[in-house]
Amino acid sequence: MQPTQYILVSLPLRIFDDDPLTALAATIGRDNGETLPFSIPPFKIGTLDALVQHADDLAKLNAACEAAAAKVADSLRGILDGDEEKAAQQKTVNDKPTDQYLRTFQWNKVRYRADRPLGELIENLQKELQNIDNDVKAKFNQYNGVKTALATLQRKQTGNLSTKSLTPVVDPSLLVQDSEYLETHLIAVPTNARKDFIRSYETLAPMVVPRSSVQVAQDDEFTLFAVTTFKKTSAEFLQKCREQKWTPRQYKYVEGGKEEEQRELDRVAREEKKVWGEALRLGRTGWSETVMIWAHVMALRVFVETVLRYGLPLEFVCALVKTTPKQAKKVKAVLDSAYSYLGGNAFGRDKRGRVTKDDASLTSEMAAAGLGAAEGSEYTAYVYYELGLP
Repeated sequence: MQPTQYILVSLPLRIFDDDPLTALAATIGRDNGETLPFSIPPFKIGTLDALVQHADDLAKLNAACEAAAAKVADSLRGILDGDEEKAAQQKTVNDKPTDQYLRTFQWNKVRYRADRPLGELIENLQKELQNIDNDVKAKFNQYNGVKTALATLQRKQTGNLSTKSLTPVVDPSLLVQDSEYLETHLIAVPTNARKDFIRSYETLAPMVVPRSSVQVAQDDEFTLFAVTTFKKTSAEFLQKCREQKWTPRQYKYVEGGKEEEQRELDRVAREEKKVWGEALRLGRTGWSETVMIWAHVMALRVFVETVLRYGLPLEFVCALVKTTPKQAKKVKAVLDSAYSYLGGNAFGRDKRGRVTKDDASLTSEMAAAGLGAAEGSEYTAYVYYELGLP
């Protein structure tokens, strides 16, 4: 299935003789994308200087929305083990499929009063995006922490003798305990080095108790031995074992330790399941809120740029084009061909009437006037924004 690309286009009503949306849809062509009305309320306009500043703030906020949506999508994929289909099922906005929400977009007048100043609306959207981004980040960090803790405990239960918990493995009667001079060490030896260990352990360091080696356990990779030495040469003995690539294991007998380990594993497994559910719910909410905020930011961007480009009185048509990333290039090409004259001298034409690129000085003049596209994107002679959801 091809990914969806959305395009928002705004054009002045004065250039149309017939129904503007029908004319725009005909220009774009049904094969290139579906053209839908996109409703934008009449906001307070304010001063030209303020509009130029709003355009800049909205471009930055749009980038923040894009990054936040990508993070939520990535988090949902991660928590659902990379299953794109399951992740897609979580991506709803106000309990509607994301596509339906965008196709039927209506400005939320209860949450964002259209009669408030533009600067205030932008600030509110900014704060809301930051809050939801922080909440999602905190919950997924919590989940990753619990998941790591569970994996560590599970490794202790299921790993080999060089890493797993020795609590269920070691018989405490094999250990010398409460001795003033002696102590028992547990050494995990690769099975292929077993004979070398038995032959040489007594001479690895001074004061190793002869014939004290006892095989405690064995798995496919390692054999676990218990060896007794005098305490004062323990450090040297353990260091010599490490040099031979034999792994000394830390172990202290605790009564009831086996049961306690199992209880801890069960507790963390329950915690992981609970936090997984919380993270999934917050991921779903995070997607809904982020896309909803993003759509409102796009509506404001279109409005501000429309005023800056087409002036007053404010009479324009705004459309949402649903297409694919591949077809989006064709949509852009047919729009450029039909409406590039709106840029005046910004777009020259060659002898065949084809649009040629604007020159650098004109671009900089338009940018200074607040008419440029967002940084890093191409200037268009009309209001044009792309919205690609992750």
